[in-house]
Amino acid sequence: MDALVADALRKDRLVDITTTGRRSGAPSRKEIVFHHLDGEIYLTGIPGRRDWYANMLANPAFTFHLKQSATADLAARAHPITSEQEKRLVLAEILPSMNRAHELEKWVAGSPLVRVEFLDQ
Repeated sequence: MDALVADALRKDRLVDITTTGRRSGAPSRKEIVFHHLDGEIYLTGIPGRRDWYANMLANPAFTFHLKQSATADLAARAHPITSEQEKRLVLAEILPSMNRAHELEKWVAGSPLVRVEFLDQ
């Protein structure tokens, strides 16, 4: 992986993702915050239904668009985390940086959580 891209994945927070619509099959681009934790990249969102997550469940291949300190379109695969125990461990690390540590159980019960795997990097 390019050093500039690797650095952006450690430092940046905001990206766009392009998923494939689960019904339409059309590309759908959305801005989202990502989280770097112990060498892994995660996507999550406030509790509730998320179209991007439903799209990833139907088709886990997506594009991760860096746009802050570096610009790159990275082929990626979503690995949804559905185990409550694993979600609790990851979210317990992520939520304090969002000032939401007190909402851990709410997020475990109702938030999407995806580990990102980069392809061909």
